[in-house]
Amino acid sequence: MLKADCARCFGLCCVVPAFSVSSEFAIDKPARQACPNLLSDHRCGVHSQLRPLGFAGCTVYDCFGAGQQVSQVTFGGRDWRTTPRIAEAMFDVFPIMRALHGLLYYLTDALARITDGAVQAELASALRSTEEFTALDASALTELDVEGHRQVVNLLLVRVSELVRDELPGGALDHRGADLVGADLRGLDLRRASFRGALLVGADLSGADLRTADLIGADLRGADIRGTDLRDVLYLTQAQLDAARGNTATQLSEPFARPAHWHD
Repeated sequence: MLKADCARCFGLCCVVPAFSVSSEFAIDKPARQACPNLLSDHRCGVHSQLRPLGFAGCTVYDCFGAGQQVSQVTFGGRDWRTTPRIAEAMFDVFPIMRALHGLLYYLTDALARITDGAVQAELASALRSTEEFTALDASALTELDVEGHRQVVNLLLVRVSELVRDELPGGALDHRGADLVGADLRGLDLRRASFRGALLVGADLSGADLRTADLIGADLRGADIRGTDLRDVLYLTQAQLDAARGNTATQLSEPFARPAHWHD
């Protein structure tokens, strides 16, 4: 449910977002306009060559399964190309659904971390509410106060993060929202650190111990995580790993996969 199934989606991530020429994208593309690489059957025509052709940003995008939810559930399998009248509504709903599925991903992670019964009950309630929102029709979804719900959920996620990290010895490092672009963090013990929303672009984290660190929303593009211990990191996503540079010595927990572009 929370993993993208592109075969059941109508290429929404290749249409709805805008992107500009950069190290991540080889071309400019306006929002709600299909990428020229998108084929008529909604497959990517250059999928096997995205990185060499300058589309690394596409390889690290994750909708958390929102694409197939919108395509197959919200719109009942109707295609924006063959049914143009639903296109705008579908494009409106996609970012909302992606936000909800992202919250589901983090709530699921949090539930697996905590043993406190009261906190578990709050998390379970938030998870149910979020799941119910994903089942709403397109009209109701566009009227949903997603940001308000996100703030409520975020308070819970922060609480879980603090509870988990407080179980470890030592002082907690607070790098929330910090600009750590290119920072030298090699070999450091960062087990109690919070990197929520931090910019770690190009940072050197090689050999560091980040077990149970909070990496929610951290930007790891180009970060060196070779030999880094990332087991049990809080709120880690596969997209973050895909954006970083690791190797066979990088330690990961299940179910994360070692990206194909990682090299020793």
